[in-house]
Amino acid sequence: MSEQQGQNAQPLSELLQIRRDKLSALQAAGENPYAITRFARDHMAQEIRDHFDELEGQKVTIAGRMMSRRIMGKASFADVADGSGRIQVYLRIDEMGEEAYKATKTSWDVGDIVGITGHVFRTKRGEISVKATAGKLLSKSLRPLPEKFHGLQSTDLRYRQRYLDLIMNPDVRRTFVLRSQFIKYVRKFLDDRGYIEVETPVLNTISGGATARPFVTHHNTLDIDMYLRIATELPLKRLIVGGMERVYEIGRIFRNEGMDPKHNPEFTSVELYQAYADFNDMMDLFEAMLSGAAKELLGTYEVDWQGEHIDLTPGWPRMTMAEAVKKYVGIDFMAISDDAEAVAAAEAAGVDMKGKEPTWGHALYESFDQKVESCLVQPTFITMHPVDVSPLAKRSPKDPRLTERFELFICRSEMGNAFSELNDPIDQRGRFQKEVEARAHGDDEAGMMDEDFLTALEYGMPPTGGLGIGIDRCVMLLTGSDSIRDVILFPTMKPLQANGGKDEGDARKAEPVQAKAEPIDFSKVEIEPLFQEFVDFDTFSKSDFRAVKVLACEAVPKSKKLLKFTLDDGTGEDRTILSGIHAYYEPEELVGKTCIAIVNLPPRKMMGIDSCGMLISAVHQEEGEEKLHLLMVDDHIPAGAKLY
Repeated sequence: MSEQQGQNAQPLSELLQIRRDKLSALQAAGENPYAITRFARDHMAQEIRDHFDELEGQKVTIAGRMMSRRIMGKASFADVADGSGRIQVYLRIDEMGEEAYKATKTSWDVGDIVGITGHVFRTKRGEISVKATAGKLLSKSLRPLPEKFHGLQSTDLRYRQRYLDLIMNPDVRRTFVLRSQFIKYVRKFLDDRGYIEVETPVLNTISGGATARPFVTHHNTLDIDMYLRIATELPLKRLIVGGMERVYEIGRIFRNEGMDPKHNPEFTSVELYQAYADFNDMMDLFEAMLSGAAKELLGTYEVDWQGEHIDLTPGWPRMTMAEAVKKYVGIDFMAISDDAEAVAAAEAAGVDMKGKEPTWGHALYESFDQKVESCLVQPTFITMHPVDVSPLAKRSPKDPRLTERFELFICRSEMGNAFSELNDPIDQRGRFQKEVEARAHGDDEAGMMDEDFLTALEYGMPPTGGLGIGIDRCVMLLTGSDSIRDVILFPTMKPLQANGGKDEGDARKAEPVQAKAEPIDFSKVEIEPLFQEFVDFDTFSKSDFRAVKVLACEAVPKSKKLLKFTLDDGTGEDRTILSGIHAYYEPEELVGKTCIAIVNLPPRKMMGIDSCGMLISAVHQEEGEEKLHLLMVDDHIPAGAKLY
């Protein structure tokens, strides 16, 4: 029997105690593994595999984590994993000596860090292995690893305890190796073209450079509020004014916004600026950078992402936003000049303009955002955005309603944003003023007046092209990852409130927490009166209520209320339902839950998305405030189970 299978038959608490007892025995015998400060290994697992012909019969010393063990009396096999991969180790009593071999049987556990000295050989079954002559326990694992056949399957636990994820899932490690390689590639790409890497402040007295809600902190010494940067744009353009003609920064950006498979409050971008260039130069550069990265790192221009086959071969199409809307929506905004006519045309096509400024530019942008973006699968540059939504971009000389701006879309996701940068200080002040007015009317994503940046522009900034690229989304594309959390080592997570509000730091998070029953006061609850009108059984039976599993959940862009659910309804095809419950739940806390939905309602378009059904919630009033609880049921109920 393998050691792991034997462990699973024992309660966790007993397993923990056994391991601590083994450690105590070692320490009592003067063999404390935690006292070891260094171990001289001379080979890695993959190195031995790659150079077996040269190393066969040679003495090697390896070190790593013992991932499995099979004990067969006077001999044992173990898999040892290091940073390069795994290799089998053969431990035999007549090779190691009785005492040393006994120590490996009685003191070592799966998960322990061990050092092995032995000779390279190939087993009768052809497995490249190391025949141990000596072994040393280098660090004791006091917690058992997840069971090897099922691994670490809880998505929530994988993100919270990335160290376990890296131990158990080799593909995860490969993702983050490729991430490092991509960033290294971007640096070399820009360095080779004469760009200078710089660093700009993370803490700022003004939030600017993008349309986003900032994180606010307080500087005690200066007694002022400060903002974590939402973009590096404005400091970098100050450097262009100063004569640094090609600059870039790779750094963390912080935006106090919703979380979904494409958004994390903390992410990495590369922003670059080049004097005497425009947005066309930035398109050429972006295409060369991303396609070149795919070819160098993957060996191909073709990748699979989010169920689509993507071809990154250079020569990506370029369309104006107006052309894209005409193609996919049928509205020719270039033939419309009146604001009211533009808004009416958009609304007639099913575009939701509620809460949007009723202008030609906003009508064009919302038509694209709600109706076109979801159609863009292969790499496509969308150019010439309305000035209304582009406060830092230069107006088009051909049409002052538009700007020289582009966004790159791949598989319905924006990958980067670029401008011919606005360098007219008078025009820039006017656009800042509109942002200030919007902020005064409650738009906390609107920008602030940056007087120092305006002063810099008044000294003169040359014609400049600028480009911002989301590193995380590029890595998602290159690794085929569906969630941004899969490419960020430590994504933002809502703290667990078990154990008296303290975040538990062990694998038992994956198990249900038996919390103490809290008294619930229902005395202030107001219940909606029951319907007095009866409904016949035939009518009721027409409603198809089903158990559904939440596969993914994300905030709907530009909506403060809506969450978009991707659901398993038992049919084998994903179901999309939108629900206005974002005020009560964050998307990440709902993934994996089992809920109840009515699935035979006709599709209803919300924010340009078809919502196919309705999730059931319980609603009541409490002290004049509406309370809502999404109906969640036992996870043992399978997807598609019908309610009667």
